[in-house]
Amino acid sequence: MPRKRYQTKLDAPYLKRLTLLPDKMQEGYPFDLLWLQDPAFELNFTQPVTVIVGENGVGKSTLIEALAASSGFGAAGGSRDHAGRPDWAPLAGAFRVGWLPKVSYGWFFRAETFFGLAGYLDQAGSPTADFLSHSHGEGFMRVFEERMSRQGIYFMGEPESALSPKRQLGLLRILSSVQATAKAQVIMATHSPILMALPGADVWQITKGGIDPADYRDTSHFRLYQDFAADPEAFIAEAMADETESQF
Repeated sequence: MPRKRYQTKLDAPYLKRLTLLPDKMQEGYPFDLLWLQDPAFELNFTQPVTVIVGENGVGKSTLIEALAASSGFGAAGGSRDHAGRPDWAPLAGAFRVGWLPKVSYGWFFRAETFFGLAGYLDQAGSPTADFLSHSHGEGFMRVFEERMSRQGIYFMGEPESALSPKRQLGLLRILSSVQATAKAQVIMATHSPILMALPGADVWQITKGGIDPADYRDTSHFRLYQDFAADPEAFIAEAMADETESQF
């Protein structure tokens, strides 16, 4: 049965704070991520849109997943009505999340599970579905346009994965509306310099040592694309000659 939606007149962000419960930490991954080793670890959300950036392996997707699980979303993504098993993100049990207020509507977008969920919604005859009659990018954009026009909280894991640069600009416009109206909250992990350049958004960069505020221009993602655009031939030649870049 669909949850009753509580509407608030307060502006986003609704999820205000994330703190660590040291006694709930366990052995092994993801509890051994270096930025989790400080017992006083805390994140404070101050803007409607928060953008999390970082290289592969530093835990940005793990953080998004733990936040989503702490907020009642399931591993398959979608709304809270698609939650499924509650223990899919073990790190969530080591977090305390603070809300003002806790909103009842939202969506967890996971690129890797989107089409499985979209197929389920289409087969179930959801009146707001019909996602699979579009290309990957068009299906993604249909979700973003429809869902994020509503008050709620939205977690996004690398939404650019099926979007061309032009489509990313379309998503940037949606996010800009969220940031300007403060009628929804978005917490997004991305590798896209286009998306991390959203005016007014908080940008946090995760490294192995911590999570810190960043200017998108100072991220390795932006600098890499900047170097490529400045001299594509020299950039490619140097990259092909640098064997260290191909090592995992």
